Amino acid sequence: MAADANVADLAASAAANWPAVTALVDSSSELALTWQQVDNAVNAVAATLRESGVAPGDRVVVRLPTSSAYAVAVFGVLRAGGIAVPSSPQAPGAELRGLLAHSGATTVFTTAEDVEWPAESGTVLPPPDLDAVAEPVEPVTSGEDIAMLCYTTAAKGAPRGVMVSHRALLANVEQVGRLRPAPVAHGDRMLVAIPLFHVYGFGLGLLQVAARGATAVLAERFDAAKALDDCRRHKITIVMGVPTMYREFAEHPTDELTSGLASVRLLTSGAAPLHPKVLAAIEEATGLGVYEGYGLTETAPVLTSTIVTGYPKPGSVGRPIPGVELRLIGNDGAEIGAPVPLDDDDPDDLLEEDDVTGLVTVRGDNLFSGYWPDGHGGPDADGWFQTYDVGYLDTDGDLHLVDRVNDLIIVNGFNVYPHEVEDVIAELDSVAEVAVIGVVDERSGEAVKAVVVVAPSAALSEQQVVDHCAEHLARYKVPSFVEFADELPHTATGKLSRTPLR
Repeated sequence: MAADANVADLAASAAANWPAVTALVDSSSELALTWQQVDNAVNAVAATLRESGVAPGDRVVVRLPTSSAYAVAVFGVLRAGGIAVPSSPQAPGAELRGLLAHSGATTVFTTAEDVEWPAESGTVLPPPDLDAVAEPVEPVTSGEDIAMLCYTTAAKGAPRGVMVSHRALLANVEQVGRLRPAPVAHGDRMLVAIPLFHVYGFGLGLLQVAARGATAVLAERFDAAKALDDCRRHKITIVMGVPTMYREFAEHPTDELTSGLASVRLLTSGAAPLHPKVLAAIEEATGLGVYEGYGLTETAPVLTSTIVTGYPKPGSVGRPIPGVELRLIGNDGAEIGAPVPLDDDDPDDLLEEDDVTGLVTVRGDNLFSGYWPDGHGGPDADGWFQTYDVGYLDTDGDLHLVDRVNDLIIVNGFNVYPHEVEDVIAELDSVAEVAVIGVVDERSGEAVKAVVVVAPSAALSEQQVVDHCAEHLARYKVPSFVEFADELPHTATGKLSRTPLR
């Protein structure tokens, strides 16, 4: 697909090349659409939007569950020339109102009966008619025109709109497509249980499937038993997941896991680090490794993958995919060039050195165009974008993420990365999940606090957590406070969200 194309051209191309191939399957209803039916419905949506007055560049909120209707609605918005603004259907009305106000959208696809508009009322559209047929609609936007306005939480906690162009989305489709083994090939059937309103599910799921004329089985929400049944019935060949999905898979009996994933050739994970114990459990049960990757909404979304490394590598998110450049920048603004040797006996040693970690900085055609509405905060004049993620490179050139820079805890001037403390606490069999945050401390500036979810039917005390950490961590990294909770907050893709805990 040419860089100056419209993202919705992926659906048109799939319909032209593979009209009778099943494109989308809704796992809850078993509704199935061919690529020709998808393209027909996309044309109908685009025609409806133009007739309703949507002009090029107008924002259209799509607030629908992960489904064929969501996919058709977004493609239709893009073909009509609008900018799609994804929104979680579970988001409260106040959040939708804020989204409408900040984006300036006056049209929304939703199943909600009432929409509270921030100012003057707008147009509310129901989910698209998937049986509709219309004359082909010629796209009027492409290339550097903004395709999607995706809202994400900034380092300081305030949501902001990431402007993602047609160029960026299509560039990442091409970049990921150059990986081997191919993340998606024609004939593949992918289970997509990640929300399509998140760029991870949309870009690595829907767009990759459309580009190859493959099939996506869409699950509105993830349930491990249902997902294994879907994999078995639909002969799924690719599972695109997040760590929480694989953790739940690993808790199932080996025979159920082996049977459910029997047709699968590739397992991938992203959005958050996958614990090595979970990776090992999945591989032991199925013989399949889980390839991890790393990306951002701002990078549309994929930056690195262990597919480039050649094998799943515990603790690593791999190397840059083709067409992406990556470097680490220190506090002084200089590039950190020395790779870190891995110490199997004491892997935390490398984190004691201030000069081995840096901010992940990237460059590529898949980068966003800045934040809404004026494009501030985008790539610099040379095309580089500095993320808020801290990491290091090992001697193989593989990236290891340490933490988000805003999650850093500073105790008496010493840096504590929550992730390394969480990994140690997670070694305890009684721990189902843990989050580590910094809290204000009069003596040390900040102190380490752990919030722990205890596994069902298990028992654990604060002192046991502290004692275990004291055996494996430097003194200043040991939690001063341990709190127990029934559950931890997560984002839509299952990533641990520390902000609410603070």
